[in-house]
Amino acid sequence: MQVSIEPLRLEDARAIVEAEDEQTVRWLSEAKSTVEGTTEFIAQLARDAERGKPKRVFGIWLDGTFVGTIDFDPDVTDGLEPGDVNIAYGVAPSVRGRGVAARAVELICATIQERAVGKRAVIRTDARNAASSRVAEKAGFVHLRDVHITTETLEDGSPVVMHVYGRDLT
Repeated sequence: MQVSIEPLRLEDARAIVEAEDEQTVRWLSEAKSTVEGTTEFIAQLARDAERGKPKRVFGIWLDGTFVGTIDFDPDVTDGLEPGDVNIAYGVAPSVRGRGVAARAVELICATIQERAVGKRAVIRTDARNAASSRVAEKAGFVHLRDVHITTETLEDGSPVVMHVYGRDLT
């Protein structure tokens, strides 16, 4: 099993939409994606990078097949500390539970470290998302704390509780 990450490209838009399911929507995207909207999102990421914004998004590849996305964003601050770099990921249902996401997290940590983006990689997982917490633990992250974040709310308007996991990069 060969897992790799590559910078997201416009031609990945269709594969991103095809890899998405109800769990991806629930935990990551909040709405079903379209190829057109995803293409524009990728183009916007490129424009943001040209303007110096630090968020980077990569495709996750398993044995040459696109199976998900992973990103790092040092501008996410809700529940984090200075020097933390937030990581978010999602993989296709067909590869869940096989260690693909954990390996992609290890690879993105190496990228963050190589680029000297921050001091600690952090994964925030919704407290209701046990699978994402398992990925963080499998990738060598330790539970730091739970936080009520201010940028997301539950259906009843109460704040989302996030488990915050960290892994030093120094």
